[in-house]
Amino acid sequence: MSLTDFLPTEADAIRAQAIDLRAWPPALHTSEPGSFARNTFEQRIPAIVDDIVASNTFAPDILAALHALRDEITDGVVQALDSAEPDAGFWNRISADHFGHTWLDVPWYWAEAYFYRRVLAATHYFDRCHPWHGVDPYANKKLAELRPHAAPAMLEALLASLPRTDQNKCFKLLCYASLWGNRADLSYNVSLTVGRAASLDDERAYLLADDTDAVWDFLTRRHSPTLRVALITDNCGSELLMDLALAGFLLDSGLAAEVTLQLKSQPFFISDAMPRDVLDSLAALADSGPHTARLAAQLRAQLRAQLRAQLRTQIAAGRLRLRAHWFYASCLIYAQLPDDLRAELAGFDLVILKGDANYRRLLGDARWDATTPFAQAVSYFPAPLLALRTLKAELIVGLAPGVAEHLFGIEPDWRTNGRRGVAQARL
Repeated sequence: MSLTDFLPTEADAIRAQAIDLRAWPPALHTSEPGSFARNTFEQRIPAIVDDIVASNTFAPDILAALHALRDEITDGVVQALDSAEPDAGFWNRISADHFGHTWLDVPWYWAEAYFYRRVLAATHYFDRCHPWHGVDPYANKKLAELRPHAAPAMLEALLASLPRTDQNKCFKLLCYASLWGNRADLSYNVSLTVGRAASLDDERAYLLADDTDAVWDFLTRRHSPTLRVALITDNCGSELLMDLALAGFLLDSGLAAEVTLQLKSQPFFISDAMPRDVLDSLAALADSGPHTARLAAQLRAQLRAQLRAQLRTQIAAGRLRLRAHWFYASCLIYAQLPDDLRAELAGFDLVILKGDANYRRLLGDARWDATTPFAQAVSYFPAPLLALRTLKAELIVGLAPGVAEHLFGIEPDWRTNGRRGVAQARL
């Protein structure tokens, strides 16, 4: 199966543009002085280009293309995707209004997504005639986090500490570990410690919203031999390992008959998880300790399929499934879900949505009032939903009146420093 078999088309862009978003708050923009969005393109993104270059041994043509992209971001205007790229019709149609503007005068989430697509163009990811065809430019950084004494050791300690006789507490601890695993994010050049998991109070200390009790009640009330859960992943490494532990618990406990990991179809936001990253994670777990080895064996048995590194569609049989869709590595927000993916997600009893970028897309990366109820903001979503997110962007909903003002008074960067999180549900 080719890398280009599941890419968006110009028709997908036209359908997305036909969705009326006028009722939504305005989107976060890179043009706002002093904002985290602006800092992203003044500081973080140029540094990411430098890091991509330093992490790989590129040929001169790729180095030249990446340097040109960096110069465009710092001193030029947004250029169209090369028409030779297989999904140029989609990107150039959906992005037309932004071409000719500087990168400091465009919507923030669109700019980040388009930047990562331009990196793949610069590194010839989809070019079958180039030596770097299909090579993940972030692979070296991803694999470094899977060293036996890095993320796998952290997961081994977590699994060893779980209370085997209290499934409710075990579920909450694994939800919190999955949530705090989102702190480890290579696009932010941070790898912060996941919550200790030894104490629920420790894990809850920096949560601004916690609906895990409601989700536990929801799952136990709906206990069914056919209950299906989708887990929309974010980062690989530490976070994906914690996600796999949560998936394993849902299956082993009987809370879910099937768990589908929804993954990126191509490299995106540096550390975003693809099917091949799941396979690398399982391989790392097998060598890390007795608890992680058991988890790896359990999940491998539940895949029950011939796993291939380049697989881009749903893995065949089994209770654990891997699914990649072009939408997840696009600039679209969740209100613009394509019809096929909307219908697929609507078939799940619960969707667990991971991470800051997915949360931003869920809210349209827009300037919501912080007291807007979460259920109101995501009322359009086609299935019961739990969002597990570490705050790394200047938007949030679902807070009680006065909470945001109090936090600004004691920690002005509380929305972006990765210290706080939310577990918010609409069931």
